[in-house]
Amino acid sequence: MSGAAQNRPASMVRDLTEGSIPKLLLRFALPLLAANALQALYNLVDMVVVGQHIGGAGMSAVSIGGDLLHLITFVAMGFSSAGQVLIARDVGAGRMDQVKKTIGNLFVFLFTTSLLIAVGCLAFRTRILDLVNTPQESYSLTMDYFVTCCFGLLFIYGYNCVSAILRGMGDGKRPFMFVAIAAVLNTVLDILFVIPLEMGAFGAALATVIGQGVSFILSIAYLYRNREMFHFDFKPASFRPDAHTMGRLVGLGIPMSIQSMSVNLSKTVLMSWINNEGVVYSALAGIYNKTGMMFGIVSNSFTTAGSSMIGQNLGAGKNERIPKILRVVLGIGMTMAAAVTALLLVFEEPVYGLFTADQDVIAEAGILTIPIILNFFGGATRSVGFSMINGSGNSRLNLFVAILDGMISRIGLAALMYFVWKMGALGCWYGDALAGFMPIVIGGIYYLSGKWKTKAPGSADHQA
Repeated sequence: MSGAAQNRPASMVRDLTEGSIPKLLLRFALPLLAANALQALYNLVDMVVVGQHIGGAGMSAVSIGGDLLHLITFVAMGFSSAGQVLIARDVGAGRMDQVKKTIGNLFVFLFTTSLLIAVGCLAFRTRILDLVNTPQESYSLTMDYFVTCCFGLLFIYGYNCVSAILRGMGDGKRPFMFVAIAAVLNTVLDILFVIPLEMGAFGAALATVIGQGVSFILSIAYLYRNREMFHFDFKPASFRPDAHTMGRLVGLGIPMSIQSMSVNLSKTVLMSWINNEGVVYSALAGIYNKTGMMFGIVSNSFTTAGSSMIGQNLGAGKNERIPKILRVVLGIGMTMAAAVTALLLVFEEPVYGLFTADQDVIAEAGILTIPIILNFFGGATRSVGFSMINGSGNSRLNLFVAILDGMISRIGLAALMYFVWKMGALGCWYGDALAGFMPIVIGGIYYLSGKWKTKAPGSADHQA
C-alpha cells in the first residue's frame, strides 16, 4: 500500500485506485444511480400528480417552475462537482489537511450563494416568469411553484454540498439514504397536499421543499456525528476562508458552474420559444424534460462515479487505469440507453399517459419519441466525456465545454431548426438532443491528446 493510501481514514474513505474497475465503478455508481433515481422520482411525482389532478395548466406550471429551479441551482451543481473532484484528488494523494480546508470553504461558499440567489429570485419573480413567456393559463400556478421552491433553495445547496463531500471520499451509499428519505416524504406529501387538500402547484412545491429540508438536516447530523472520521470538526475556525483553498475551488468551480448554468440557461431559452406555441406544447416540454431527466440519472451517476475514480487515480499517479474506467462507463451507458429505448418504443402510449390524462397533450406526444431517444444516447456518451474532463480537474477545458455545449451548439441548433427550418417546438427538442453529443467529441479529443496525464490545473500539487 502506498504512503498516500496509508494516510486515508479507512472508515470514511473508499479507495478507488485498487481492484477491479467494473466492480468498483458499479459498487460506487449503483447507490448514486438509486439516489438520483429517487431524486428524479420525487421531481416526476410533482408533474404526474399535478398533471393528473389539474391538467395541462398544472403540467405547464411544474415544467416551467422546475426548469427555472434547475437554472438557479447552477452554482450548487458546479461548485459541489468541483469540491468532489478536489476532495477525490486530495484523498488519492493522502492530503487530508487539504480535504478539511476544502470542506469548510465549500460549506461557506454554497450557503452564502444560496441565500443571495434566493433573495434575488424572489425580488424579480414576476420579471423572470415574463422572460420565459409563461402562458397566462398557467401563470399563477407557476408563480406559486417557483416562489415556494426559492424558499427551499438553501436545502438544495446544502444537500449538494454534503453529497459532494461524501462522494469525493468514495461514499455513494449515504447520499442514497438521504435522498430515499426525501423521495418517500415528498411522494406522500405530494399526494396529500395536491389531492385531498387541493393545494395545487403550491402543494407540490411545498412537498418537495419539506422533503429536501428533512434530507439536508439528517445529512448534516450524520456528518457531525462522524466528524472525527473524515477530519472535519465543525468548529468555527474550520469554516474560515482560506485564500489558497478558495482559489482552487473557484478556479474549478466557476467553469463547472458555467457548464451547469449554460445548459440550464439554454434549456430556459428553448422553453421560452416553446411556450409561444401554447399550453399544450408547454406541457409536452415538461414530458420531454422529465424523460430526459430520468435517463440523466444514469448519465449523472456514472459521470460522478467516473470523475471520482479518475480523480483518485490521477492523484495517486495510476494513469494506466484511466482508459479502462472510460471504457466501462461507455459500455454501461450505451447498454442502458438501448434498453430504455426499446421500452419506450414498445410502450410509447402508456409512457406518455403516465404524465397526464389531458387528451390534447397525449394526442401530440408522439412527436417527442425520436428526440427523447437521441437524448438517451447523448446522455450515455456525455458521461464518458465529462468523466474525463471533470475527473482531470481541467478548468479551462470545462469552461470551453460549457460555452460550446451549453450555449453555442444547443441554442444554435435549436434556433436553426425553429426559426430557419420552421420546425416549431420540435426543432427545439431536436436541437437540444443533438447538442448532447458534444461533450464526447471534446472529451475524446482531450483524451487522445494525452494532456490529462499532466498535473491538472487547480490541483494542490500543481500549484505547489
